[in-house]
Amino acid sequence: MEKRLLIVFLMLGMVSLFADMAYEGGGSVTGSYMELLGASALLTGLLSVPDFLSYFSRLVGGWVASKSASSFVYWGLVFIGYIANFSMPLLALAGRPELVILLVFVERIGKGLRGPVRDVILSEVTRGMGRGKGFGLHEVMDQTGAIIGPLCVGYALYVSNNNYSYAFSLLTIPVIISLLCLSIAAVLYPKVEAAGGGSSGKRVLSRVFWVYAISSSLMMFGFMQWRSIISYYFRDVGIIPDYYIALLYTLAMGVDAIVALPMGLAYDRYGLKVISVAPVAALLIPAMILSNNIFTYFLAAVFWGVFMGAYETIMRAAVADLVSAESRAYAYGIYSFLSGVSWMIGTMFMAYLLETFSFGIIVLSLASEGLALILLVTLLGLKE
Repeated sequence: MEKRLLIVFLMLGMVSLFADMAYEGGGSVTGSYMELLGASALLTGLLSVPDFLSYFSRLVGGWVASKSASSFVYWGLVFIGYIANFSMPLLALAGRPELVILLVFVERIGKGLRGPVRDVILSEVTRGMGRGKGFGLHEVMDQTGAIIGPLCVGYALYVSNNNYSYAFSLLTIPVIISLLCLSIAAVLYPKVEAAGGGSSGKRVLSRVFWVYAISSSLMMFGFMQWRSIISYYFRDVGIIPDYYIALLYTLAMGVDAIVALPMGLAYDRYGLKVISVAPVAALLIPAMILSNNIFTYFLAAVFWGVFMGAYETIMRAAVADLVSAESRAYAYGIYSFLSGVSWMIGTMFMAYLLETFSFGIIVLSLASEGLALILLVTLLGLKE
């Protein structure tokens, strides 16, 4: 791998590490901050709305980049997306719940705009080392930031006697460092290959891509969301103390980081068939959660981390291998949009079933992940 591209890859990894420190650090306490500011449970629930805007902005970001013929537009979208992370330290100045929600909106939209384009650039600079390995290493750095960020914010609240303004203001540091690293990457890799096709180039997405996108969306539809479903259920049944819930989530994030690189290496060697690990892991989780057993709770956290490790690495890497270079930004936008919306709708169904017929979650997940596996097998046949 060319030394210049290796440095670009490392800089993009550091960007994600420090950006996730800021987002995950701030996001870990936004709910409790809203409560401190006197927000109602209903108003606090609006914090989930920006996630949908994030999915939509991914589609917009991918479309804009794909239509452009300029590397400047590609990098511009990435910079705008990461500059939006300043909304996290600005929470220190938000004295009203409405301002907190607005700042979270800004951060989510920024994340959506930068995501597809950043993945395009990442797919180009990791071509020499293997995209699976590249996305795997990137996820390790990403998750490192996701773990360090909340720990730093928690420690800041501890030493400052729960001074949220102090804790949020510290997040300015990782945001600035992430932008410095991004600047280095942009200087070293100014010309994005995917932008070379020009706005007149054809952005044709093959049948193979659409089968893959639908399969991935079905995987997300049947995958239990932690924050909205799993943590709520743990708190509701009361079998484990609250701090165990945070511990289990940390375990899941740790597993995500651990499996990311091995999965990436396996993908580079064996291809799309490695992705079958994801739906298998996802369909096992509901039964483990609903069994109301501490041991199976830990197993569920492990499988949850395995699925997320696959989703954030090999499932993203596969998009670049299924479409042409000039179509990648558009493809990543569509892929992210469909997966995100499917997860949101599936979570809503699971929330309803949790209140009415909890066993139905197992059936829903089994059916959704089973269909995803069938489509994945079909995809392997089409590729051959």
